[in-house]
Amino acid sequence: MTQEENTIGNVRPIRIEEEMRSSYLDYAMSVIVSRALPDIRDGLKPVQRRILFGMHEMGLAAGSSYKKSARIVGEVMGKFHPHGDSPVYEAMVRLAQSFTMRYPLVDGQGNFGSIDGDPPAAMRYTEARLTRIAGELLADIEKNTVLMVPNFDDSLEQPFVLPARIPNLLANGASGIAVGMAPNIPPHNLSELCEAIVLLIENPETGMEELAEIVKGPDFPTGGIIFRYESVRMPATDGQGPTTERRDAIRTAHADGKGRIVCRARTQIEEMTKGNRVQIIVTQLPYQTNKAALIEKIADLVRAKRIEGIADLRDESDRHGMRIVIELKREAQPKGVLSALYKHTAMQSTFAVNMLALVDSQPRTVSLKKILDSFINHRREVIRRRSEFDLEKARDRAHILEGLLKAIDMLDEVIKTIRGAASAEDAKQKLMAAPFGLSDRQAQAVLDMQLRRLAKLEREKIQEEYGELIKVIAYLEDLLANPRKIDFLIRDDANEIKEKYGDERKTIIMDHEPEDFSEEDLVAHMDVVVTISSRGYIKRVPLSTYRAQRRGGVGIIGMKTRENDAVAHLVVSDTHDKVMFFTDRGRCFQVKTYEIADESRQARGESIHQFFTMDQAERITAVVRMPQDMEHDYMIMATKLGEVKKTPLKLFANVRRDGLNAMDLEPADELVSARLATDNDEAIIVSAGGQSVKFKVSVLRAASRISG
Repeated sequence: MTQEENTIGNVRPIRIEEEMRSSYLDYAMSVIVSRALPDIRDGLKPVQRRILFGMHEMGLAAGSSYKKSARIVGEVMGKFHPHGDSPVYEAMVRLAQSFTMRYPLVDGQGNFGSIDGDPPAAMRYTEARLTRIAGELLADIEKNTVLMVPNFDDSLEQPFVLPARIPNLLANGASGIAVGMAPNIPPHNLSELCEAIVLLIENPETGMEELAEIVKGPDFPTGGIIFRYESVRMPATDGQGPTTERRDAIRTAHADGKGRIVCRARTQIEEMTKGNRVQIIVTQLPYQTNKAALIEKIADLVRAKRIEGIADLRDESDRHGMRIVIELKREAQPKGVLSALYKHTAMQSTFAVNMLALVDSQPRTVSLKKILDSFINHRREVIRRRSEFDLEKARDRAHILEGLLKAIDMLDEVIKTIRGAASAEDAKQKLMAAPFGLSDRQAQAVLDMQLRRLAKLEREKIQEEYGELIKVIAYLEDLLANPRKIDFLIRDDANEIKEKYGDERKTIIMDHEPEDFSEEDLVAHMDVVVTISSRGYIKRVPLSTYRAQRRGGVGIIGMKTRENDAVAHLVVSDTHDKVMFFTDRGRCFQVKTYEIADESRQARGESIHQFFTMDQAERITAVVRMPQDMEHDYMIMATKLGEVKKTPLKLFANVRRDGLNAMDLEPADELVSARLATDNDEAIIVSAGGQSVKFKVSVLRAASRISG
């Protein structure tokens, strides 16, 4: 059956795959264009643009009185944004939050949320109006500067884009989630952006190198520190191994529109007045970090003993600024604690830059220069349309004034003509005829003119106004005929914006890379005893636990073991030393002493299999403390069948987590002992039968790890 035969009336069969694909693409583009992505020209999403325009229509300028947020939301919903009230209010709240927006566009009164993640008060309790800088986004909108489009029911008009005297997309940034894409544009300093615009106006060929000298990097409203350089691991090429390169992360993000920037909290270390201790003061956090959640996370890590050395934690923030106090224990190392905080908490985070915006209603990943160029082109269009609007108004007014001046010059004839006319329409027609020759609008203006305009002073005012209009018309005609003069206006606007709203940077940029952090920096040096039972349970306890006892002492329990279990190995080590474990199969493993669980005397410890990849039947037969100074030269190993081997210690410098082969054994042989030695030492080997042999270590030939 053909498709035509299968069609009944207006019902047409469609494959569900095709319909799903088509419908989802339509939905995806609707979300991308109408919700989630900002326009490259004014940096606003549709809901934000409608909120600002709705507040402008309500007369809520910076100097006006506040209005209830519920009233504003209702106005925006009813006229421009046919969605739920919650999304509209949430968008308005974000525009008012000083910790979210670098330059807030809404001036809120009441509870608009906090950096602790507290929700804003209900819209019936808060009030709002526009900020002064938001007025710059709406400047000259009544002068036909932008395209006006119908609203959802074609009853009103709304702007397709705002005139925007400020580069809002870069100044305030943008973030969102669309279908298959998520813009994440960091905010920047307005003074730097204005300087960059001036540079591009004066030299349109300016490249990223010159712009990078002016726009130094993101400038977050919460301050903090960002790092310019990062280490990037490059894949292997030409048969060589992977390499690490140092890259300018900020310049890469600005040039490519994508990148990663490391952000860190600003801290300072202060000495406490009592107890000879120090405390860490956190005054600024990375962008979009929840302060309350951060404090809770630090407390959880302290309770879980993931971070040690913290004695107390409290939030002393007030209206004057942020202050998180982290008191340290007397033996703690401040830099070590800071390293652990940066590693395990949001005190250091990564901002993933994705400069995605709508360019001609199409989603595009754009560079810093592309955004600035698009903003300048937008301002050219706005100023051109504004000038055309002003020129038309000026010409229209000059035309009226020309008629009034002509009527005043022939005043007696005009009055005689009007008095002799049968009606107002007849008078109008006679004024349009000879000898007056007025146009329709001029004749109507003469008829509407008040008698007081005939006074000498009023006539002079008309002549003065006409003279000023002639100058304005000449200026606007010259401006429209010379695009370069429009560029100079954009440059003057940028300088004015910088003078009115420019401020100092809040975020500090550091050139050096953030150092790699190690838990070892946090661990204090301490002598400990590492014990391993014959069943493979391992733990460490402070050496001071095994205190000296006098005559008659009954001893202490060093380890609680299961039935048929006993302590097999015991070694004294510093917490920063490495401990090497050798198995009966000739394999070796290595672990830092501080990584071994710190347990009480009575505790059994943890299974050795949690640290190493070993077979259940494989046994630890030797434990060697590897000192940090490496004063020994060799590792001496002996087997069950009497083989002895000397291996240079440097071959054990890098032991993988899954172990290394330390000695090649015969099928029935086992590794039973391992010790550190130098060529000046002597070795004694004792057999199971009680016999022994003594020899110089130097007589042994140095062998590799994999040899027997």
